[in-house]
Amino acid sequence: MKIAILSRAPRIYSTQRLKAAAIDRGHQVRVLNTLRFAIDLSGDEPDLQYRGKRLSHYDAVLPRIGASITFFGLAVVRQFEQMDVYTPNTSNGIANSRDKLRSIQILSRHNIRIPATTFVRDRADVLPAIERVGGAPVIIKLLEGTQGIGVILAPDTKVAEAVIETLQSTRQNVLIQRFIAESGGRDIRALVVGDRVVAAMRRRAQPGEYRSNVHRGGSTEIVELDDDYARVAVQSAQIMGLRVAGVDMLEGEGGPLVLEVNSSPGLEGIETATGLDVAGAIIDYIESQVAFPELDVRQRLTVSTGYGVAELVVHEGADLVGRAINESGLRNRDITVLTLTRGTTVIPNPKVERVLEAEDRLLCFGKLESMRDLVPERRRRRRQPKIRPLPETPLPNPEEQPAVEHDPTS
Repeated sequence: MKIAILSRAPRIYSTQRLKAAAIDRGHQVRVLNTLRFAIDLSGDEPDLQYRGKRLSHYDAVLPRIGASITFFGLAVVRQFEQMDVYTPNTSNGIANSRDKLRSIQILSRHNIRIPATTFVRDRADVLPAIERVGGAPVIIKLLEGTQGIGVILAPDTKVAEAVIETLQSTRQNVLIQRFIAESGGRDIRALVVGDRVVAAMRRRAQPGEYRSNVHRGGSTEIVELDDDYARVAVQSAQIMGLRVAGVDMLEGEGGPLVLEVNSSPGLEGIETATGLDVAGAIIDYIESQVAFPELDVRQRLTVSTGYGVAELVVHEGADLVGRAINESGLRNRDITVLTLTRGTTVIPNPKVERVLEAEDRLLCFGKLESMRDLVPERRRRRRQPKIRPLPETPLPNPEEQPAVEHDPTS
């Protein structure tokens, strides 16, 4: 197998370890500077030039793209995808994870617990936003920050206001996030490869510091994750569209709270803390998956007029409840069930004998017209009624009121 590692830093620990792990397993590997590519759309098929020459054949590409070259790096990865070269982290997945706001929007949509977060732009909205996340102290994050840079703890509302106003005046976008005091300056980094956590460590901040990043001097120790933390880590990576990811979680009172999903996780800290061959696990996974490059379903479906993918919900009381998939009539309507989600469990390619239950979610491919009446209605947000103040009317002066005669019989 021939592997390309996209990296502008061929001598850093992570790149060296990945290259060594690939060579140890008998693969050809080359580290390519992402910025030396040229995207070639002049021919009949999508192609790439590298250092002025047509790129030779590669079976897989492993992107290690820094934040400073995200736009161009994503374009290069996207071109590899158009050339059907396998990559464990797709351009869409990298884009999702690189934007902090976008990533937590996606995670919250899929019921992954995150610290209460808000994003505002107008100065008048800052104070209400701080109150919505629970009040000061709050964490203020730059959307473009990495390795703990651009993360600020504001101890009170006045400081938070001043920091946000200053950052916004320099055209910086910031998130306002609840400070999770019970985490005690600790977090967990889980390294996800495929559908499992291959290594995990707990990071502790230095005394007087709230950021636990290794680059900020934090200490590390190996940690054995329970099933809940491991499940959330894997789900978070896969929801983002990543097969290799570092998932950072806080230990909240109610369980894991996801902070961030990193598409280019560093390997030095976690391999040193755990003594595990994480780089080798990544190469082994690529080897097992190289024959299955990621497909952009939206592109492929354009050739199937009238067909598409939709998520159907089995509602309480519906005809589908209590019926097996092969007795549901879906196949007769030209609808194929690809996955069944029950609670937090995802069942791929479910057997036709499986009986459907209320609140099951079915990811289906089929004729869109046939699925139209099975698609759940969009939730409608109720408008909060406006409470209008009563008109100010002067109180009557008793001296100006006529006398009222009382009926003694009443």
